[in-house]
Amino acid sequence: MAFRIIRSGDPDGHKRAAARGLFLCALSLAGCSSPPDASLPPDTLVRLADDDIKGVDPQLYSDLATGRIASDQFEGLTRLSAKGLAEPGLASGWRASGDGLSWHFPLRAGLTFSDGEAITPATFAQSFARLRDKTTASPVAELFAAIAAVEPGGANAVVVRLHYPFPQLPELLAHPAIAALPLHRTNWVADRPMVASGAYRLTEWRLNDQVRLERNPRWHETPPPTPVILWKPVSDGLTAVRTVQSGGADLSGEFPASRLPSLRASSPKLVRIAPYRGTYYFAFNTRRPPFNDVRIRQALSLAVNRDWLANRLIATGVQPAWGIVPPAATKGAPLIPPEASLPLSARQGRARALLRAAGYGPAKPLRFEIRFNSDADHRRVAVALAAMWKPLGVEVTLLNSEASLHFASLRRGDFALARSGWIGDMSAPENFLGIHRPQAGAVNYSGYDSTTFQSAYDAALREADPARRRDAMRRAETIIAGDVPILPLWYYVSKALVGDRIGGWVDNAANVHPSRTLWLKAPQ
Repeated sequence: MAFRIIRSGDPDGHKRAAARGLFLCALSLAGCSSPPDASLPPDTLVRLADDDIKGVDPQLYSDLATGRIASDQFEGLTRLSAKGLAEPGLASGWRASGDGLSWHFPLRAGLTFSDGEAITPATFAQSFARLRDKTTASPVAELFAAIAAVEPGGANAVVVRLHYPFPQLPELLAHPAIAALPLHRTNWVADRPMVASGAYRLTEWRLNDQVRLERNPRWHETPPPTPVILWKPVSDGLTAVRTVQSGGADLSGEFPASRLPSLRASSPKLVRIAPYRGTYYFAFNTRRPPFNDVRIRQALSLAVNRDWLANRLIATGVQPAWGIVPPAATKGAPLIPPEASLPLSARQGRARALLRAAGYGPAKPLRFEIRFNSDADHRRVAVALAAMWKPLGVEVTLLNSEASLHFASLRRGDFALARSGWIGDMSAPENFLGIHRPQAGAVNYSGYDSTTFQSAYDAALREADPARRRDAMRRAETIIAGDVPILPLWYYVSKALVGDRIGGWVDNAANVHPSRTLWLKAPQ
């Protein structure tokens, strides 16, 4: 095989490994002297996350773990239901103007934060002003580019004004970054319990151990059914599986694809799989050679056997992807370019011709490094890609690093080809396309910058008619798919393990399962 695996240096790795070993021993049945106590507190729902939260301010972080826990604490004008759909939150409803550029949200009466401070229209105007302030440097600010202003609309209503029509606004406003945040407190992120506007408030955060949430006594609705939510970070997928199977946790939002057959055999009632609005891909660094040459990117894309990756290697029901927008986000058909129908041998022939045209061949092999974050499935995919490209004379090395280091490298542009992907914040094509523009900042990992794509994307944004907007978005997607700044491989499915105690779980394309909608069943 013409590739090797490199591990990133870490002079203190042995110390972290020892600490992690103690933590895993408390969670796993394997490799420890005694098993954990499988009985869980009757008033506490234990949820496993695949990573620790990065912080408690939802405007400063964009990772899933932080966002999910923030959504338990902070409510906006809208929120997401158990089905993953937008519903009234702190607002009692909404109405849009005829041109779709002005939206009116009346607030519920008597709203307060958990410390008793009133929630008013000014609360939302302040949150939005802070989000768009450049000194905040929010990594999710570009997500809200459609919003021109958030302002009071009288004594007890909020008006949201848009730059262009945006039919998904109610879903967007459920994001915790634009929720009612306790900005009236000077150091609110350090408060314990932290002041909240949602169903729960954070009472404890122990780094790499747990986040404890308890009911918000001043939440505007009937108290949520479960008094305490305990989120525990478990980055090792096998440990998460064993923990749920042993009764040491109620939920795990992920498990290794390779474990699906054994899980279906041993614990079929635990397994939940559903279509997911996300795309798994690798990002090319288009800023520098060799991947500033579109021919090389196109060649490598042509030579990938996506059907084998999706249906044989991963084999969890994921769908091969040539495009960027997942069908679960639009309830439509995915983008399939003409070359997708060609036999693999024909695609390999085209790939060799493109590499020759770019100056690569037996006398000058294409060499580069694939970077991926630590995970058994990411490693399997990287190894498979290297094997698929070997017949083209491509020589690949593999670099594996811990997730935070990996994504820091992507933000810096310090990579050649790197594992990435995008889970939609909402069910809209623009949420998947818009991050591949210079305006998206650091999350535009590939550095893609195309005026042709930008013009098509902007034209789609200006289109108010739903059918014409959908078609215009597809034209923009076709352009970026042809330029291949990223290498789409498959459209995600959500994979979860749901224990016997849990009620209220509803599979949905957003993979949203708010803690306030879950309950603990009475013992049998």
